[in-house]
Amino acid sequence: MRWNCSACWASSASANAGRRRHFDTSLWRASCSGYGARARQIQAAWIRADTPESTRVPATRRIRLLNPVVPVRSLSACRHLTRSRPPLRSFTMPHVVARSGDVMSSAAPPSCTSLLGLSLSMFVAPCTLTAAPLDTPVVNAPAPTPPTPDQAYPELFQAVQSGELFDDQKHFVDFLPLRDPALINADYLAQHDHPGFDLRKFVDANFEESPPVQTDAIRQDTALREHIDLLWPKLVRSQNHVPPYSSLLSLPHPYVVPGGRFREVYYWDSYFTMLGLVKSGQTTLSRQMLDNFAYLIDTYGHIPNGNRSYYLSRSQPPFFSYMVELQAGVEGQAVYQRYLPQLQKEYAYWMQGSDDVQPGQAARHVVRLADGSVLNRYWDERDTPRPEAWLHDTRTAAEVKDRPAAEVYRDLRAGAESGWDYTSRWLADGQNLRTIRTTAIIPIDLNSLLYHLERTLAQACAQPGAACSRDYAALAQQRKQAIDAHLWNKAGYYADYDWQTRTLSDQITAAALYPLFAGLASDDHAKRTASTVRRTLVRPGGLATTAVKTGQQWDEPNGWAPLQWVAVDGLRRYGEQALARTIGERFLAQVQALFAREHKLVEKYGLETNAAGGGGGEYALQDGFGWTNGVTLMLLNLYPGKGAKAAPAKRVRKTEAAAR
Repeated sequence: MRWNCSACWASSASANAGRRRHFDTSLWRASCSGYGARARQIQAAWIRADTPESTRVPATRRIRLLNPVVPVRSLSACRHLTRSRPPLRSFTMPHVVARSGDVMSSAAPPSCTSLLGLSLSMFVAPCTLTAAPLDTPVVNAPAPTPPTPDQAYPELFQAVQSGELFDDQKHFVDFLPLRDPALINADYLAQHDHPGFDLRKFVDANFEESPPVQTDAIRQDTALREHIDLLWPKLVRSQNHVPPYSSLLSLPHPYVVPGGRFREVYYWDSYFTMLGLVKSGQTTLSRQMLDNFAYLIDTYGHIPNGNRSYYLSRSQPPFFSYMVELQAGVEGQAVYQRYLPQLQKEYAYWMQGSDDVQPGQAARHVVRLADGSVLNRYWDERDTPRPEAWLHDTRTAAEVKDRPAAEVYRDLRAGAESGWDYTSRWLADGQNLRTIRTTAIIPIDLNSLLYHLERTLAQACAQPGAACSRDYAALAQQRKQAIDAHLWNKAGYYADYDWQTRTLSDQITAAALYPLFAGLASDDHAKRTASTVRRTLVRPGGLATTAVKTGQQWDEPNGWAPLQWVAVDGLRRYGEQALARTIGERFLAQVQALFAREHKLVEKYGLETNAAGGGGGEYALQDGFGWTNGVTLMLLNLYPGKGAKAAPAKRVRKTEAAAR
């Protein structure tokens, strides 16, 4: 049991029991609430004034209520709303959980009164502090969602995107408005019909362009490992204060971006990037990235696709538990307990609606099958064109005659959440994007990741001895049984399941190795899956994503660094060392060959004999590249004979470098 005082934020870093703390400046908070399956959380927060004038104001007058329904900005209003309720009493907490998830404990546990520096009994609050099981997640009211570019200046946005003012649809949504977007949009509406109106000049006058991440200034005489070490500083961003009206979401700590057009942090990319950071000895930066994701969970209720307003309506493959596991390997087992609140919130996000969904139905990310089994799918809250790919989506939807456009848009968005955007896995006919039906598919990789999350929660709960450890372990076992029953193809591999048609896919993809990566496969299933993969997906340059050529970037002939690592790590876990080595060394050789020729690492690779960057998709090949850097370092460590002493690239003429 613990008291539901979920977070105390201090105004500066401090030490408690010799452990590091990470706190925001200017804010202390004690969150308190009554818990239940659908209980509303009400938080009391004290905003510490930093100005000399405000420091003379009594502390109790600085209290405000954070209520998801009615914001209250004064103590008197708080009393007015809660006159009939009992006062909040001062109490002592066995555990006080910091915003980062760190648990402050000592022989004499601090009281909320002493932590806040004021008597909480001085005011009346609309909540009572109750003891709650440790397995009850602390669900904060999400922060208000900032408007996306298509919402902030809709007419101008559509004119720019439909007019193809820029080659890349993502380019404009990352621009920074120089003044209130509503005023910019109003000026556009007032001027666009005038003779001689120039849309490009109007955009240039009202927006600041966001340049791509530049990684081509590194010396040309570096070997591969040194090149990656020199890349990290160029990919690091620190933006805890974002200009007004930007689509970028601020983060409290530095983070690594993938590179190229990807100027923000991405959820699932970051796990593979963090592998490389740890291998490079940059454990502080890795920890900071983990803390950023914990912050996003606490702030928005989930980790979005990336830290952009237009990514908030969805997430990405849930690797947060793997990030926690990675950091635990650096700092020790206490890391699991530190991030337990965020692990619980992450799980609550993916399982929202599971209590009410009926057999044969779906709710958000959750699907309940006819036999009562609960598994998950990819999903997006919005059913409109993606702002960063608006023209692509509207054109795709226009080709569909037998479905509402909103359904197509949601399936496109869900495909983006999957990370595999796009692939034959989501296509009804296996070839054409217009047949996309992502939300009808129960993916094997997603459910393997959620199994790992459940197992991680069981481990994290076990440390304080809470009953939730058994509960999460049981949920993991139920998921494993459902995967074995519905996502195992008797031909000898794991596959996706269509819950609407109740059919199991006969397509073998690299996602089949996720159950090995998550440790849920039986020895027999692992052996048979490895045999099928060896026979169908191994190419001269590594592991193919699928065996189908569609022109989509997550299909043949492309190979992706994260899938190589999932394969290598998963196969090694089950003793398939030879196949793991074959895949790892072949992909590493492909990375090395392209690096030797062009002195860069890229987002994806063609797996043919002649090393080249991958193709397909909605945008040009990107350099950088975060997850390729991380996986390459891991493979160099495992197989040092392949590329450890890579030959540097030859000098490239300036004109050629500029062309790239």
